[in-house]
Amino acid sequence: MSVQLKRYTVTIIFLFLFLQWSIGQTVTVLEAGTQTPIPGVAVYHLNKSKPLITDMYGKVSLDDFTADGLIVFKDFLYETVQFTKSEIAIRKGVVYLVPKVEGLNQIVISASKFEQHKRDIPQTIVSINAKDIALANPQTSADVLENTGNIYIQKSQLGGGSPMIRGFSTNRLLITVDGVRMNNAIFRGGNLQNVISIDPFSIHHTEVTLGAGAVVYGSDAIGGVMSFYTKTPQLSLTDDLNIEATALTRFATASNEKTGHFDVNLGYQHWAFLTSVSYTNFGDLRMGSHGPDDYLRPTYVTQENGVDVMVTNPNPIVQLPTGYDQINVMQKVRYEPSNDLDLDLGLYYSRTSEYSRYDRLLRYSGDHLRSAEWNYGPQQWFMGNLQLTKLSSRSNLYDKIQTTLAYQNFVESRSDRDFGSELRDIREENVDAISFNLDLEKHIHPKLTLFYGAEYLYNTVGSEGSQYHLDTKTTTATVTRYPDGATWQSFAAYTSLKYKPNSRFVLQSGLRYNQVLSHADFTENNVFLNLPFDTADVNTGALTGTVGFTWSPSDMIQWKLNASTAFRAPNIDDIGKVFDSEPGAVVVPNKDLDAEYAYGGELGLKLNFNDKVVIDMATYYTFLDDALIRRDYELNGATELDYDGELSTIQAIQNASKAWIYGFEVGIDVHFTKSLMLRSQYNIIGGTEDNNGVEEPTRHVAPNFGRTHLTWTSKRFLFDAFMVYNSTLSFNQLSPSETAKDYIYALDADGNPYAPSWSTLNLRTQYQYNDHLSLTASLENITDQRYRPYSSGISAAGRNLVLALTYTL
Repeated sequence: MSVQLKRYTVTIIFLFLFLQWSIGQTVTVLEAGTQTPIPGVAVYHLNKSKPLITDMYGKVSLDDFTADGLIVFKDFLYETVQFTKSEIAIRKGVVYLVPKVEGLNQIVISASKFEQHKRDIPQTIVSINAKDIALANPQTSADVLENTGNIYIQKSQLGGGSPMIRGFSTNRLLITVDGVRMNNAIFRGGNLQNVISIDPFSIHHTEVTLGAGAVVYGSDAIGGVMSFYTKTPQLSLTDDLNIEATALTRFATASNEKTGHFDVNLGYQHWAFLTSVSYTNFGDLRMGSHGPDDYLRPTYVTQENGVDVMVTNPNPIVQLPTGYDQINVMQKVRYEPSNDLDLDLGLYYSRTSEYSRYDRLLRYSGDHLRSAEWNYGPQQWFMGNLQLTKLSSRSNLYDKIQTTLAYQNFVESRSDRDFGSELRDIREENVDAISFNLDLEKHIHPKLTLFYGAEYLYNTVGSEGSQYHLDTKTTTATVTRYPDGATWQSFAAYTSLKYKPNSRFVLQSGLRYNQVLSHADFTENNVFLNLPFDTADVNTGALTGTVGFTWSPSDMIQWKLNASTAFRAPNIDDIGKVFDSEPGAVVVPNKDLDAEYAYGGELGLKLNFNDKVVIDMATYYTFLDDALIRRDYELNGATELDYDGELSTIQAIQNASKAWIYGFEVGIDVHFTKSLMLRSQYNIIGGTEDNNGVEEPTRHVAPNFGRTHLTWTSKRFLFDAFMVYNSTLSFNQLSPSETAKDYIYALDADGNPYAPSWSTLNLRTQYQYNDHLSLTASLENITDQRYRPYSSGISAAGRNLVLALTYTL
């Protein structure tokens, strides 16, 4: 009797679960491990000819499927599975797919702002997911990019990180966060550290488009697009509240870093809330013990009884002063009233403490250091981002539509004081940026997809300049870095077409038209500069295009070919900045500027030998015309100007150059077993630019560089032994602007600056104690090498032990 009762009880529970789930008859398909929704999965009966496809949230209705028979879930990136409706009911309407070897990170958004399979994109796109980021344990988001193996990172100070991609950097690269453009009107040609405002602990995944992305993203996307996608609030798949939380603490020895992070997700059926907070405190960075003595910090400046004195550094491998701290906060809200409508609100805030620009503190003037102080004020970034996504199967205009309205505020400042001087020069800037994007996707035909959209951007710039007198404790006005109240705006429309006649060939092409307007008023600065003009206006248009294809003649071979044009319109930094670019030189405004244009092509070949050995190669070439570059300039017939008390050579940004960039990239993955894998990436880059008929090396062409990883995984352990390496750039391979900064370089046998080669040996391990607790440990630069990445003003960390403990609820 008891056995029968048990059977009846089990049957009743099963029927209850099945009937409860079958009311909705909707299944959600997620990636195993990451629990990320998988769009584009084919769902069908074995005897059903036409499959259904999961939407962007991984959902599909099973109303048309019968109760009996197997339902197949198939995607070429994942292992195929099949279940009956009753089995899906037991799983509460959720199906998990396991990625194949080649399946990780294969869905990309950045190429069109909508989901596409990576193999359909004719450009090279490098991806890194949250799991990779957790293993890499990066200090900042700049280090996240560096770990891809395709991106070179320059640092002028510990609170830095300026990416270089295929010979381009700074304002010729575009940064987006959750689809919103971060580049603003004062993004400069000099090295930038805005990317460190993005919290690496809040990133779900990152996609980097190598090469031009102007059709989708407009101005600045010449060398590449870095797209950061933060974590999305997760809804509950049942009536119960879904609570997920993560807490992390990290410590690193080289900078005495102390980091704390937590995030919590509260998910209901239609509402979800995600809160993320991170705080990091960095001490002064210790460099390695074995390397060029030129990088040591033998002396530094301090004050004794109100007087500047140069004192001996008791430990010359400690770079004084470099420490700072940073806080990042993110709040996201998601509302999904129905399966075809999603509304997302994101609020982001980042702020650093004041920190030293270390490279400027290395300069000498005679027998003493030139600067007593050179600090960046707190770097602050705020963004509010409201995004609405709508799906439709009936509209003639779109299948998916996405609108994004965002506001950003950027705050930065600089203060410096020469050795022995009583005057501290202070310049403060802020930018308010508003953006609106409308992006649509329409499947015109099973083989033809149209992407199109429009964009509007508006920036206003605030800038103040002052001199503080230490003796009298008074402040007087001085020339500002930018014309206060300057504006920059952009109007654009774009369209892109994807034609896929079969599974082995894809053709994509697109066009974009952009109109950019800038206005700057120099009336206030002319009190100090006496410019021959009071205002500057730029009104320029640009038509850019791209065309490319991917072709897979067999499962082993895939070809990619892409040609594109791109542009960068002058911004307020180009037309209106005043600053000391180097000792004895000052940059002044120039109102006669036009956009610079890039014309490039890329050829890629991927060889896949049964998922055991995968080789991915690409070669590229870019020609930059009318390049905006700093050159000597005359102002009212004069070639020199008194700036901050120093007679300086006058320079200005001008359309005065052409540049040719070329390179070759190769990556290889070798899967010895399911547990043991070798991955290696190497990049060869070259380039020259024209300087009045003389070809010179270009500034942002990095040395040849690469990294090789040997990883072993088990159920709970992961080991990663890897090398990072970098070739030499001799004195003759440095651009003139780099040789002028000999204080950041090593000196060769002839006393000329150069960038020596270097390599590091590193080991990482990750131990998953249980479903909730994991430990990550890294020993970086095991041999304690003293090295300085190309163009950097600070040496990299010496031997560095990094420990991170993560608890997940």
